[in-house]
Amino acid sequence: MKKLIFVLFAAALLLMIFTGCGKQGASAESDAEYVKAKGALVVGVTVFEPMDYQNESGEWVGFDAELAKAFAESLGVKAEFQIIDWNNKVFELNGKTIDVVWNGMTLTDDVKSSMECSNAYCNNAQVVVLPADKADLYPTIESMQDLTFAVELGSAGMEQAEALGLNYIEVEDQATALLEISAGTADAAIIDSLMAGAMIGEGTSYSGLACTLRLNSEEYGVGFRKGSDLAALLNDFFKAQTESGALASLAETYGVQEALIA
Repeated sequence: MKKLIFVLFAAALLLMIFTGCGKQGASAESDAEYVKAKGALVVGVTVFEPMDYQNESGEWVGFDAELAKAFAESLGVKAEFQIIDWNNKVFELNGKTIDVVWNGMTLTDDVKSSMECSNAYCNNAQVVVLPADKADLYPTIESMQDLTFAVELGSAGMEQAEALGLNYIEVEDQATALLEISAGTADAAIIDSLMAGAMIGEGTSYSGLACTLRLNSEEYGVGFRKGSDLAALLNDFFKAQTESGALASLAETYGVQEALIA
């Protein structure tokens, strides 16, 4: 009798375990359904013109921001934007404080191994920014060895600074890196070429800065939680936007048409 009771108890316990596992698997199997159920796609960003930035009304705009809004609309939800610590973007994703990193993100090996990434949609490079009146003094990386660079923590620019053996200070975002040069607390910065094109030089807030050396070539992608089905849906969205001409039109609006990957 005791043996029968034990067998029945063990069977019931196993049933509970497998039922619980099944429920967990069902809740985790579709990121798209999770986003649709809560009615919002939470987009992790930093201030990064021309990709993601706020206009005078406080609305998030930019090439990436507008794409994120359109993609969210295609899912039947709204896009919500949340400023993140770039170095903690994977933790933010996995903790579900955000659903996607859509912020001119370079597709590095680390990014691709820790996120479910979309196809590349823009070309980019890391570039050196210097005060315009000093740019001619530093024509090579070798001539810059005594300079202090401002780089965004956890960024592709920081990776370049480390790889090249440059002295650097870490800042919260690339916009702050430019502020550091203007304030004289850094000699130079390494930032994305797309941001440099939008934010420095004649007619910008940083007319006294200049873009000099191009350090590499890279591509932008969008990152979701590992295993997320949203990445495939975004690839389909990109394809449809490309075929309709909407992607090219939006790129021209924000001046990134030359970087667009066809």
